Amino acid sequence: MTVDHLLFTFVPHLATGMVMNFKIAAIAIVLGLALGVPLTYARLGARAAAGAAGALIGLMRAAPTFVVMFFLFNVIARDATLFGHSIALSGMMTVALSLVPYAAAYVADNGVEALRHLRRGAPLAALLFLPNVTRAFFVLVMSSSAGAAIGVSEGIAVILREADSLQSLGGKFLIFAIGITCFGIALQAGFALINWVKHRLGTLMTLRGQGAA
Repeated sequence: MTVDHLLFTFVPHLATGMVMNFKIAAIAIVLGLALGVPLTYARLGARAAAGAAGALIGLMRAAPTFVVMFFLFNVIARDATLFGHSIALSGMMTVALSLVPYAAAYVADNGVEALRHLRRGAPLAALLFLPNVTRAFFVLVMSSSAGAAIGVSEGIAVILREADSLQSLGGKFLIFAIGITCFGIALQAGFALINWVKHRLGTLMTLRGQGAA
């Protein structure tokens, strides 16, 4: 393994794989919002709707991502069609859809809290919904590494494939170290931004409370 191979082959492949992780997470969070927001309103609606929504949220919260992923991967055939249209899922979409139950449940749980704050006249507290959902996005980025198990060429799969091609233990450790560093920098930067936004919102809420007093 040469420096040129690391810089001009492995690192670009890793970057492409990490982009796949972020794409999967983005699809999952968008679909999670589409499903979670209606569940939020149902959860705070009439008793029957609230009960049904609560039960569904609980089921989605408990759904194991690996189980959902392998169910979708094995049940929906590659040549499956519906009314003449292909409904076969790509590996990327299979992983993204497997993450939707968690994303939707997270959105609904935080959405309920945000709506309650709004109804109490605390819009700044309700805005904490945004950094919380952003945090869920980065959790989904990490969870999307499950795609390696079904052959999706995301970041972890790239690291494992490269490490498997090396004979020396030192080379394998180096590959894992580079991969962990790249993922760590991206994720820690995201979490730092989230914490900054939450800190700013907390400061604004404190100042508004002092002004009201």
